[in-house]
Amino acid sequence: MTLDQLKPGDAGYVKKLSSRDKLGHRLLCMGVYPGLHIKVIRNAPMQDPMEVELDGYFISLRHNEARYVEVSS
Repeated sequence: MTLDQLKPGDAGYVKKLSSRDKLGHRLLCMGVYPGLHIKVIRNAPMQDPMEVELDGYFISLRHNEARYVEVSS
């Protein structure tokens, strides 16, 4: 399952990042890495972007970026 498939209130652990290019590097720099507990807080009114919580802070990701983050519950 990927992060973009989770609904607000759902949580899980990052299994792996599928992107190895600039997006993958950007996600790592924002603190998204394998083993991290991540929770979807909310979606914007038009469903994009989504707000997620990780390690006590919040970031916003577009759904097309979140689909590269594989998660497990």
